[in-house]
Amino acid sequence: MSNTNEFLGTGRRKTSVARVRISAGSGKILVNGRAFEVYFPLESQRMTVQQPFVTTATSGKFDVSVNVDGGGPIGQAGAVRHGIARALIEADAALRPLLKADGLLTRDPRMKERKKYGQPGARKRFQFSKR
Repeated sequence: MSNTNEFLGTGRRKTSVARVRISAGSGKILVNGRAFEVYFPLESQRMTVQQPFVTTATSGKFDVSVNVDGGGPIGQAGAVRHGIARALIEADAALRPLLKADGLLTRDPRMKERKKYGQPGARKRFQFSKR
């Protein structure tokens, strides 16, 4: 199945899902087969993705391979961050308190509310008229 030196983590945020594999290496991050600098062009998104490594002082110690799907770029960056944090716990359970203190293990459940029948949207109502 998987190597003993490979650790898996699933990250989710809103409607994005990231399947993360980390292994000991030089700090390369691949997202959907592309360098993460290419996949996440904004600096804020890159910082989000690298946050678990910065928090645990493990920058440059792991190679990361990510398959991410669904949602938008910010949701995907959050999902990748969540997946990396979970994979780091698989690698070293002692990192859990550090990651938990920074809130990196919390799943962001916010999603678009579904549209209801008899209404034009999730909460908006059609105009009311007495007669």
